Amino acid sequence: MSSPVMVALPHLINIDRDTELPVYLQISNGLIQQIKAGVLRPGSRLPGTRAMAQSFAVHRKTVVAAYEELFSQGWIDVRPSQGTFVSESLPNVLPHKLSEVSEGRSIKHSGFTFYTKAHLKRVLPDIPQGLTLDEGIPDVRIAPVNDIIKHYRSFVARSYNSRHLSYGSVYGDALLRETLAGFLQETRGMAVDKDNIMIVRGSQMGTYLASQLLFKNKELAVVGETNYIAANLTMLEAGAKVKTVSVDLKGIRTSELRKLCGQEKVTAVYVTSHHHHPTTVTLSVERRIELLQLAEEYGFAILEDDYDYDFHYRNAPLLPLASADRSGQVIYMGAICKIVAPAYRVGYLVAPKDFIDEVAHLRRIIDRQGDAILERSIALMIRQGDYQRHTKKALKIYRDRRDHFCQLLKTELSEFVRFKVPEGGLAVWVELREDMSWIDIAEACRQKGLNIPDYQTYNFNHTANNGIRMGFASINFQEQTQIVSVLKEVMNHL
Repeated sequence: MSSPVMVALPHLINIDRDTELPVYLQISNGLIQQIKAGVLRPGSRLPGTRAMAQSFAVHRKTVVAAYEELFSQGWIDVRPSQGTFVSESLPNVLPHKLSEVSEGRSIKHSGFTFYTKAHLKRVLPDIPQGLTLDEGIPDVRIAPVNDIIKHYRSFVARSYNSRHLSYGSVYGDALLRETLAGFLQETRGMAVDKDNIMIVRGSQMGTYLASQLLFKNKELAVVGETNYIAANLTMLEAGAKVKTVSVDLKGIRTSELRKLCGQEKVTAVYVTSHHHHPTTVTLSVERRIELLQLAEEYGFAILEDDYDYDFHYRNAPLLPLASADRSGQVIYMGAICKIVAPAYRVGYLVAPKDFIDEVAHLRRIIDRQGDAILERSIALMIRQGDYQRHTKKALKIYRDRRDHFCQLLKTELSEFVRFKVPEGGLAVWVELREDMSWIDIAEACRQKGLNIPDYQTYNFNHTANNGIRMGFASINFQEQTQIVSVLKEVMNHL
């Protein structure tokens, strides 16, 4: 008489004839799972190939192939004139109930202990569907996809480039580093060469790598009282103690920073100098000079996240702090993905050579290298002018969208909000009337199919502000009109 387990095997092992995985592998994988679960014990006799084929309604050769696969992996033994058995050399496994094995439920609770990171806990939102007001991202619909594909295909098509498909430099593609050195010299006035540059997967990765080398035992990091929350969390994770200084229309208040330097040892100051995140204000010339002087005087690093330098609409953008750094105080970060599209994860970390070399050792153990072919394609885009042409095109589109969006806010929502037209960037900092709440507005907007940012993102120290970033770059005129219309309806109702 067949055992209950053998009778149940066709019910325990699901055969999907629509998948690309061959049926014989589905059978062998299924039997392996039953052995691992303790359902099939060491020494258990398996049905013959004919009986198994009949149970699964497959050809006998399919079962023969499955058994051969199991035998080659050491899961079963074949005994002449006796039959096929689960290998007795396997350890005994405490069996589960058949129902537990057959349901195939995913495991929700770990059977081991691990550290939790309370300071990193944030609600990670799902990618919103439908009409969305984001925090300021580029419009992927105008991304230069054809240019990227052109260079990517052209590069990999040449047989002598096949060496680039193997492991490359942990620093990033050499041509892109050389190209970026010239590009940064020309456009940002930075005295750098390729040895000062590491290619990373975005400015966030640059912040992480730098923070891991700057902080360990509660060293002091200074940020604006409103700041890019991911940067704060990254420095906390590295071991920093984070303190804030005020931000006004001229950026972070360097007078407060000087006072703080007189009281405690400052290890690093994080700034988004061009357009402060989240409020979009530009760090003034006089405060840039004083910040560099303070860095030299007190020996701290400046983490300059220049995430949207290229998007400045009123006049030429102020050169970054890194362009005036003559004593090696600035760690500069930028991102190609802000120009091209977020999915193309290419950015750069620029710093003194000794720091870059140390970062390379750290980067090697967490991310061996980036996408070498994509990096080379970006280098070719810059060298042949495609990148610059796209930047000019995007700059005009985003300037027009900024003007249109700000005009809508002024004419339709001035009763409820206040804002300053940003000189650059991809978003407007919009402050709500004090007797109203973004929480209520966001919930009402969701009911009408509009997703808006979470204002609590900016309250790192629970500071009182009632503002959110409203991204205008990724939404065209029609979408802007729809969004403002919903906001107006909701605000009037509330």
